[in-house]
Amino acid sequence: MTPAAMAELVRGAAAPGSPAVILTTYGTAKPLVAVPADASRGTHLSLSVITMDDPSLRVSDADREQAVAALREHLLAGRLTLAEFSERVEAALTARVGGELARVQEDLPAVVPAAGSRRKPARFTAALFGRAVRRGRLRLRGRAVAASVFGDLDFDLREATIDHGETAVTVLAAFGNADVYVPEGVNVDVGGITVFGHHRDWGRDAGRPDAPTVHVRVLGLAGTVDVWRVPHDMQGSYSDIFRQLKDRRRELPS
Repeated sequence: MTPAAMAELVRGAAAPGSPAVILTTYGTAKPLVAVPADASRGTHLSLSVITMDDPSLRVSDADREQAVAALREHLLAGRLTLAEFSERVEAALTARVGGELARVQEDLPAVVPAAGSRRKPARFTAALFGRAVRRGRLRLRGRAVAASVFGDLDFDLREATIDHGETAVTVLAAFGNADVYVPEGVNVDVGGITVFGHHRDWGRDAGRPDAPTVHVRVLGLAGTVDVWRVPHDMQGSYSDIFRQLKDRRRELPS
C-alpha cells in the first residue's frame, strides 16, 4: 500500500461515525493504526509487515546473549536467586525461537539499573559446638564468612541473591565440618589451605562467562570443607545430594 493510500485510510477512520478496526503490534496494547472495518476488501495489508517480534521466528546468538545480560541485571537487582538465574540462562542459551526466549523473562520487568535489595546482608554464619543450617533467600554483598568450630555447618547458597558480579565467601573450619552448596551454572572458584583435614569440590563445573562468580576461600585446621555444585534437577535432603553427586563422580571415566 502506498503512503497516500494509507493516509486516506487513516482520514477515513477519523471521520465521525466511521467504524474502525484497531491493529496492534505483538506484545503491546498500543494501537498501530486505525483502519475502517471494510478496508480489508480491496486492500491487502500484510500482517508480517505490521506484526513485530514474531515469536515463531528463529533467534540469533546475539539475541541469546542480550537475554542473558538482562537476566544478570535482574539477578543483581535481587529479582532472581542464583538457582533461578542459572536455570533461566540455560533455557535462554538453548532457545531456538523468539517465543522460547521471551518466556525466560515473561515475569520480569524491563531492565533498569540494579538498585540492590534492602534485606540485611548475610555477613557471618557459624556453627559452634553444634549443627547449623543457613539457607533460603540470603543476600550476599561482596563478602561473607562461614565458620564451623567443633560443629557441622550447612551453608546453602542456591536460593541466595547477590549484589555484585563477584562474591567472596571465606570458610573457616576448626575441628569441624562445613558444606557449601551452589547451583550448577554459577562460576565457583575454590581455593585455600587446610592442615590435618581436606577441602574438596563436587559436581560439574558448568560455569559461563556471563554468570556471577563465587570465590570460596578455605582456612581449615583438622576440619573438612566440601563445596557441592548442585544440578537444577537434583532434589532431596543434603544426604541425598551427597550420595547422588558421589555416584555421578564414580560414573565418570577414569
